[in-house]
Amino acid sequence: MLTVRIIALSTAALLAAATPGAASANQDGSAIRNYVHARAADADGRIDVAAQGYGAVLARNPNDPVVATRAYRQAISAGDRALALAAAVQLQRVDMLPPDARLVMLADAVERRDWTRAQATTDAIVRDKAFAFIVPAIRAWIALGAKSGDPIAILEAGGGAVGSAYAGEQRALLLLAMGRTDDGIAALRAILPAAGGRQVRLKLATAALLARQGKRGPALAMLEGEVRPLVEARADIKRRTALPAPIDTPAAGIAELLVRVAIDINRERATPIALALARTATFLAPDSAETWLVTAELLLTGDRYAAATEALTHVRDDDPFAPAAREARLSAMVRRGENEAALQVAEAAAARPGAGPADWSRVGDVLAALGRASDAATAYGKAAALAPADARWPAWLLQGSALEEAGDWAAAKPVLEKAHAAAPDEAVVLNLLGYAQLERRENLAAAQALIERASLLRPDDASITDSLGWAYYLRGDVPRAIATLERAVAGDPAQSAINEHLGDAYWSAGRRFEARYAWSAALVGAEPADLLRLRAKIDGGWTKAVAAP
Repeated sequence: MLTVRIIALSTAALLAAATPGAASANQDGSAIRNYVHARAADADGRIDVAAQGYGAVLARNPNDPVVATRAYRQAISAGDRALALAAAVQLQRVDMLPPDARLVMLADAVERRDWTRAQATTDAIVRDKAFAFIVPAIRAWIALGAKSGDPIAILEAGGGAVGSAYAGEQRALLLLAMGRTDDGIAALRAILPAAGGRQVRLKLATAALLARQGKRGPALAMLEGEVRPLVEARADIKRRTALPAPIDTPAAGIAELLVRVAIDINRERATPIALALARTATFLAPDSAETWLVTAELLLTGDRYAAATEALTHVRDDDPFAPAAREARLSAMVRRGENEAALQVAEAAAARPGAGPADWSRVGDVLAALGRASDAATAYGKAAALAPADARWPAWLLQGSALEEAGDWAAAKPVLEKAHAAAPDEAVVLNLLGYAQLERRENLAAAQALIERASLLRPDDASITDSLGWAYYLRGDVPRAIATLERAVAGDPAQSAINEHLGDAYWSAGRRFEARYAWSAALVGAEPADLLRLRAKIDGGWTKAVAAP
């Protein structure tokens, strides 16, 4: 049956296979076999084998857009740069080039320092429209490489609301790459407070460039902070060890831009395009751990575990982001069900001299995945003990959550309260502590106050909005609960718990048909333990015995 389903070659290839002639028949038969094997390998997750098969078929059917498209997408998943470029060239010939494939062609031109071709490709990106918003930054980096024009003036002339979201970061990186160090550092420091999770990468890249220029003092000053990559990078500079991946070339600058866009696109769950951008960034800046980490995360999102693990091997053991790569490898092992092996790896890392809180948190994560909540809580407790005093709340949050999962609320509550005292404005702490009390129907007024604070901090978080609506419901304000829970469902319609809460609120308001509709929606993504309760409500209506927890 598999062969019957996967032998669906494109019309052009099938017609070619029917052409008379022994030599042609042999070649076309080989093409069909390669295609079938490639599809089968793709289905089995062997994407490197699939890429090779599609490449062989593409060589025999260069004008077939279906084959070229499959070859391109598979090459991106497998990281086969040559095949991705070859497929892109073929798709361009038949005027079916995806906009993200144009960026692969741009990367090739930039790598070869063919600035004329790079400019022409950039003009085509504008015509494609999809990625026109990053063209001013691309043109600025090309100008730097070609030594033609003022990169900053080119960047700032671009304008555009979307592109301006990247302009501040790109301006700082360009100034640094141009040797305008003081201006670059000032520009970077201006944007760091709003950089979120990218702060560490930007600091490391800037310090790497400053250290390469012999400016060790400014490099160390740039690495302020106690997160592990920054601490290790400071130690490297003091040992006069070079930091990897400075952003000092057009290839590195455009790679950084593409990674940033890939991260933003992935928030909208458009992962094939995001993966193409991240892979292209690895082509441009293979020494940047960030490009590999983002690529691996996108591959993991698509259940491409082997490819994700292979991508992570490109992060050097002495890179400041090496711990993040180890964590991602463990995540890949857990996601493909290799929990016991992952636990052995995590425990070995935690047993090493100098192991820190991150190592014990990884042990806790794996134990939690194995369903060993009490043991996970112990590991998280060790992580909290090793963490700096002002950075213990994440481990306490995880420890409290694990204890609560293990059914030990008496032990969990004080740990969660410690996390709250240490981080009073962390929405995730406020929500977890508040909702855990709602589930136990205790301290409802105080729990509602915690969740209201969390909602003010994260008004668009559907889970927090659900907690708030449920607090209103449990305290008897059903109309307000319904309005809030409807907003939560609109924010995350697939979340089972939100739909069940809304159904319970509808029933209390006498809206029986809508209640059953909401409960039916909750069935779709419900955990096995919740199915019986939901079906009982749908069949017989709400009773106290089947109330949502």
